[in-house]
Amino acid sequence: MILPERFNTSRWRAALLACASVAAIAGPGQAAETTAAAPAAVADSEGANAVEGVIVTGVRGARRTVADSPAPVDVIGGEQLLTTGKVGLKEVLNTLIPSFNLPGVNGGGTSWTVRAITLRGLNGDQALFLVNGKRRHTTALINNLARVGRGGVPVDLDFIPASAIARIEVLRDGASAQYGSDAIAGVVNIILKDDVDERSFSYTGGQNYLGDGDTRSATLNWGRPLGDNGGFLHLALNWKNNEAASRSVPSRAQYIYQPTVSTVNGVTTVTPDPRDATADRYFWGRSYGPGEEDILAASYNAELPWRDLKLYASGTLSHRSSKKNTGSFLPNLAPVTGVTAGRPLNRNSLPEVYPDGFNALRRIFELDFQSSFGARGETAGWDWDLSTTLAQDHAQLDGENTLNATLGPSSPTYFHLSTHEFRQWTNNLDVTREITGWLKNPLQVSWGLEHRYERFLIEAGDEASYIVGNYVIPAGQPFAGLRPNPGLASYAGTAPEDAGSASRNSGAAYVDLGTNLTRTWYVGVAGRYERYGKGVGDTTSGKLTTRWEFLPGYAVRATVSNGFRAPSLGQTIFATSTINGSLCAAAPNNIFRGAPCTPGEYLTFPTKVLRTDSVEAKALGAEPLKPETSTNYSFGLTAEPFAGLRLTLDSYQIDIDDRIVDTSNLDLSVTQLASRADLAPLLARFPQGLTATYYTNAVSTRTTGTDFVAEYGVNLGELGRLNLNAAYAFNKTKITKLKATPAVLKAVNPNLVLFDRQKIADLTVGTPREKIILGAQWLRGAWNVGLRNTRYGRYTEAGTSASLDRTFSPKWITDLDIGWQVREATNIAIGANNLFDKHPDKIGIINTDQGTGQFGTFSPFGITGGYYYARLTQRF
Repeated sequence: MILPERFNTSRWRAALLACASVAAIAGPGQAAETTAAAPAAVADSEGANAVEGVIVTGVRGARRTVADSPAPVDVIGGEQLLTTGKVGLKEVLNTLIPSFNLPGVNGGGTSWTVRAITLRGLNGDQALFLVNGKRRHTTALINNLARVGRGGVPVDLDFIPASAIARIEVLRDGASAQYGSDAIAGVVNIILKDDVDERSFSYTGGQNYLGDGDTRSATLNWGRPLGDNGGFLHLALNWKNNEAASRSVPSRAQYIYQPTVSTVNGVTTVTPDPRDATADRYFWGRSYGPGEEDILAASYNAELPWRDLKLYASGTLSHRSSKKNTGSFLPNLAPVTGVTAGRPLNRNSLPEVYPDGFNALRRIFELDFQSSFGARGETAGWDWDLSTTLAQDHAQLDGENTLNATLGPSSPTYFHLSTHEFRQWTNNLDVTREITGWLKNPLQVSWGLEHRYERFLIEAGDEASYIVGNYVIPAGQPFAGLRPNPGLASYAGTAPEDAGSASRNSGAAYVDLGTNLTRTWYVGVAGRYERYGKGVGDTTSGKLTTRWEFLPGYAVRATVSNGFRAPSLGQTIFATSTINGSLCAAAPNNIFRGAPCTPGEYLTFPTKVLRTDSVEAKALGAEPLKPETSTNYSFGLTAEPFAGLRLTLDSYQIDIDDRIVDTSNLDLSVTQLASRADLAPLLARFPQGLTATYYTNAVSTRTTGTDFVAEYGVNLGELGRLNLNAAYAFNKTKITKLKATPAVLKAVNPNLVLFDRQKIADLTVGTPREKIILGAQWLRGAWNVGLRNTRYGRYTEAGTSASLDRTFSPKWITDLDIGWQVREATNIAIGANNLFDKHPDKIGIINTDQGTGQFGTFSPFGITGGYYYARLTQRF
């Protein structure tokens, strides 16, 4: 191992090796620094793998150790990912990384399947994800119905097999100048395994304390040498399945079915339907919790030396099938004065189809792949890397167990809603060399070129999923003589006018320089120019980095940079219609969207996401989307006061201008817009009125925060080894500028607001500002015990008015994993996540009809409580 000059004393060499051995416990080939360590499976108390403490993220050319990094980097070993008891990579990272947060449910539509993450308080699509240093493609599913991260198009981490990962490097710093668009919050680089000797199988099974939400996960790993000169091939296969769970309470509706009302001699008698006595009152609350999901993911990673080159390839291929209850509907119940008050009345549970009501299911089928191919070599003293990466995410959206009531009893109950597809082709040339002679110390010079092609496609669904029929409810049924509300329950299919595609090219060039001006003072500078097609334009970003070790083992570090995030193609062309519901206001109004209604009746109305460049959106004030721009500042301290202890403290500020968000729900009515010719085609489709939104650069924000990480490892002699970890993350986002509501909207309705209080709250207080992780790992002989305590800070789920806001108090969540090495190749483990069965604060039943909402939905540790599991790992 070649150590930096400042470590060329026995004391500091021993300190570095001891710190590296803390994380080397994670197993051969893993990285040196970890965050709030989870239990690991294999001990390496000699620190033989300390050389693996180098990182490749955030630096170009020469590798550096975590301690030497001029910007904060967390490294998570591959074994840690498999010993958390979690079966999805998003959930794993939420467990291990303090600055990473994942809401438990977070809205409807596709937002459960691809839940929106946040990193350092920013949306998941404001962070760049790499696999083996190559840009990872985003999902084809836009989070249009999410609350946290609404409108984002993040990377779907669950399509990367966790068992294939050697380590994950998390750069907590803006890096657009080094890596390009999206790298505002930071960079997450997932390094795949290259182990030629690994042959292993693992199976994990578990369920919630209440006996639901069963999960199963199986992994296979196989590695072998390729050729005779150090080549390798590593294959991995992951399968995971989790069943649905709900935390609703029984429906508190007084009457599930239509009661019989009779009046004799002036006395009114209400007789419940006999079915009320035996009804399953949990049936209509099954939307409150995680859904069912099945993912099969495979990966490969290979390298083959050939002549003076190294040829390499890596990739993933994954398939998902998911099912989520996105809306529950009780049987039709006609209004009865003094009897059914307070009960949401709906006219769409046609008794011929669903006499007992129904649970509408959202089905998503995805096929996803990414493949990178490239070669590395040396020419005239320059090391170069030439690669191409192809990727595609194909998603089929369906509706099951629902109906289009306007078509009557002949309506289908299964619909194809839409198809979304995203394709990405990226080509990179990266060149680097170390130049000596100019300065006292070598100058690392790196430069590169990138071309990226992207295409986003939306296809229309079945005609029956979006048309409005002429069915009239017949005599003898509730609501006789009325038409059902339009649209499918909970969602609607994509109409042909909302379908379409868009593509664009972008090109970039960068330069990255770094050197030690003195033995203890490092300075780096990077610049990047990037040009996008389709009207996005060009942007230039830069970064200055420095690190000064003022005493052996003690250093200060700082960065300043500007960055950008180009609008995703999904945000530029996405359009869809969803169906929302509301109760008819009580007397004296009895008006629903300009028309008379029955008090208590549950009525639906469409919410239309307008394509930003559409005539209708422009008529409501929409403008072409432009890139988000950012300025990042960070300052940190690192310390290694004695062998085995490492401390880092970093503070940052991220200013983002022109953030892309969707507008408030703009409640429009026919009477106010009847004279608008540019809106006539839209209003013709929605004769009962419309709520519209569109994407816009509406808000600027400032996010400030602090990250602290401490690690300490100590040998206990005959008592084994103890590793202690502590991590703390704090961030706060505030609005610095809010775009004024366009005059055209004010002319339509003076009460309209472009970006309302609920959306502001979701952006600023919808996720915990604080997160603490305290970890301890004890290893002795064949035993390995890991204990982790995580404190999630307070957060607020805002309502449409202040009286409906709910703030949730901080909670400590305890995880425990106990592993036993039965024999050399066999390990068994048992564990529990949320050991003490903690739940978010109860806020009262929001929906008494369905029994849902008592814990809210944003909880970063979920709402299902404790979970226990067992794991078997067999190596061959």
